[in-house]
Amino acid sequence: MNSQMFTLLQKISKNMYTRHCAYIKENYKDAIKKLNDLQSNSNYLQIVANNSIMNSTKLEDTEKYLIRSGINLEQLNNLSVIHVAGTKGKGSVCAFIEAILRMHGFSTGFFSSPHLITVRERLRINGSPMNEADFAYYFWKVYSKLDSKKEFESDIPMYFKFLTVLMFNVFLYENIDVAIIEVGIGGEYDCTNIVKNPVCVGITSLGLDHTSLLGNTIEEIAYQKSGIFKPNTIAFTVPQKKEALEILKERAIERQCTLHVVPPFQYYEWENNILNNKMLSQIQQQNASLAIQLAVHWMQSQINSNYSLTINSNMYNKKLYNNFQENNIEVSIKNINIEKQEMIDKKINTKYISFKKIATALSMCIWPGRQQTLRGTLFDFYLDGAHTLESMDCCISWFNYQIENNNGKRYLIFNMTGKRDVSLFMSRLKTIKFHKIYFVPNVAGIPDIDNLTTTEVIDEQKMKCQKHCEMWGEQSPHVVKIVANNVMEVLNDIRMEHVQNDETAIRKDKTQVLITGSLHLVGAALAILDPNFTMTTKF
Repeated sequence: MNSQMFTLLQKISKNMYTRHCAYIKENYKDAIKKLNDLQSNSNYLQIVANNSIMNSTKLEDTEKYLIRSGINLEQLNNLSVIHVAGTKGKGSVCAFIEAILRMHGFSTGFFSSPHLITVRERLRINGSPMNEADFAYYFWKVYSKLDSKKEFESDIPMYFKFLTVLMFNVFLYENIDVAIIEVGIGGEYDCTNIVKNPVCVGITSLGLDHTSLLGNTIEEIAYQKSGIFKPNTIAFTVPQKKEALEILKERAIERQCTLHVVPPFQYYEWENNILNNKMLSQIQQQNASLAIQLAVHWMQSQINSNYSLTINSNMYNKKLYNNFQENNIEVSIKNINIEKQEMIDKKINTKYISFKKIATALSMCIWPGRQQTLRGTLFDFYLDGAHTLESMDCCISWFNYQIENNNGKRYLIFNMTGKRDVSLFMSRLKTIKFHKIYFVPNVAGIPDIDNLTTTEVIDEQKMKCQKHCEMWGEQSPHVVKIVANNVMEVLNDIRMEHVQNDETAIRKDKTQVLITGSLHLVGAALAILDPNFTMTTKF
């Protein structure tokens, strides 16, 4: 082959590849546009609140659409599932579980919500969000089937329900070892709760959130969350308020489900201090303990199927653990089993439960937007989507710990949606001395095809931002407060102030920016600061 012919073939190949990439991009964009045409989550919450449709018909509809998509319930039951509900920490627990199981060589699927930047984050295969080509392929495969079988014009699932049906299709066709599924809202009537026989389920820390849907008391919340309990399934929970724990116990008995309360994180004994308490914040330690129990139980369940496992019996600090068992026996229906699991058959594919691997997985696991630090050249950004009082307390404690030896200027970027009492959140944030506070809608200020936020919603958020600014000013009139249009506008303002202020420019300590109040706000910020989740920023 002469050089001219080779060059020509190279050009043809490059052009074909370019056209193929362009086709995928457009195909993906069309998929996102079609998906966004389905009901948004905020509108869905309003519909639920107005019409009280938190009932079993949601599950019946999800099953109906799943079957229409080509997946029957028998196929669904073949999926090995870890199901996680709770008020705060669900995503973190699932991310920890995923990291632990991947570290042990298992293939994983992880379904989460909401997404921060792109909807593909909600569907992760082996730790990575689906790529655009795969997402578009599965989307149109499922959507075309549902569209062709609808009995009337609106007979198609709304946004989250559609993603749930899509998720089950993806995980089954990708033939993963385990599906780690985070509940959307509640548990009892959540779309994900069509799973009939999960290997194990987890309940994270419970608090008051989505009260218009789930109830106004911790008991009502606990009842809804424990709806994921299934007969002959093992359930794990973190320590809860007494009232919540009583409901969980009652529901476990009612559902014939064994319930365990996980031990505190400091009761685990890591060899050579490979993982110490300071590597994780207090709330993340609690989440990690729940994740360990769920992941280890799932791996142990494989003993009688495809894998032979061994476990180190020195998992816990025995003195501390025994004391925990003696003093907390009343909160556990059955004691947590930490007996040594012996090797069953050395001839089959053997995987070891390694606590070194568990520690490595926990230390390396990064779940963006949750107590996340992004260190830049001029600024350090602290991002946490805290939107309940309990999570805001944890956020403030974490932020104060991170900045205790730093005297740089501090900025707050804040937004809060929903029907929450914002004054309670503000009273907590006012314990931190901020140089300037920005109230801003959950809008990045850059093009974003995955963004569900409508003009009407943005205008409503702007009005709330103005109100929040006035509320803060009534109690702290001397603090500089600004209502902005989007996050990009805020970041540019902070950067300009830094450049113009010679004192700041030569300051030894870097400027600190806390972004909190909403995961969607954090997502808007990350779309600018770190859109590819490199865990660094050039800002």
